[in-house]
Amino acid sequence: MSEKKNKILVADDEKEIRDILKLLLSSEGYEVTLACDGQEVLDLADDSFDMFILDVNMPKISGFSAGAKLREKYFVPMIFLTAYAGESDKAMGFAAGADDYLTKPFSNAELLMRVKAQLRRSQQYQAQMVQQSTSAPSTALTLYDLTLDPDSQSVSKNGEVIILTHTEFKILELFLSHHKKIFSIDNIYQSVWEDNAVGDSTVMVHIKNLRKKLGDSTKNPKYIKTAWGKGYYVD
Repeated sequence: MSEKKNKILVADDEKEIRDILKLLLSSEGYEVTLACDGQEVLDLADDSFDMFILDVNMPKISGFSAGAKLREKYFVPMIFLTAYAGESDKAMGFAAGADDYLTKPFSNAELLMRVKAQLRRSQQYQAQMVQQSTSAPSTALTLYDLTLDPDSQSVSKNGEVIILTHTEFKILELFLSHHKKIFSIDNIYQSVWEDNAVGDSTVMVHIKNLRKKLGDSTKNPKYIKTAWGKGYYVD
């Protein structure tokens, strides 16, 4: 019996890029569906997809807007492709639900590396959830009025659900599993991305967006605290 192929929805308004991405990903054994704008992404999206790869600047509905809509229903990895490399652009991408962010032009090898890494982490996490569901019930992790439930992959504050990306969830789960332990940026990257830090502001942008979603203060945070020159932690 053949192994199920990972199914990826790729969206870009440039036909040449769509065709290249389809050829590249298909050659690695992925099943690829193409969309030319954000509206078509939303029309095609369903539970069968294992990943979304979205260009940011698309007609009708932008990649950011489409990504935010997808995040309301789907928890699978999402990668944004964009020509903009500024921190504010990354912040918008991660806030919209991105798990990763590739700046054009990028190499084929880099794209495949990011795709494989995101799918591997997602599959490992799903396997952990299945294992937990067949064993003794896990205990929810708490911090003040926050509750993180590993089984349902949900986070709530005073009973109200907070929508997080897969990466944001894993970062918060890391902190709540180790109260008072200080995690450096390298520690966080290695624990969540399972790779060495790439030397950019990715982790800091995720922390910033996570604090915003939790309603945390950047100057005097209640939840995720900063140990200056060392990293981040929770009490």
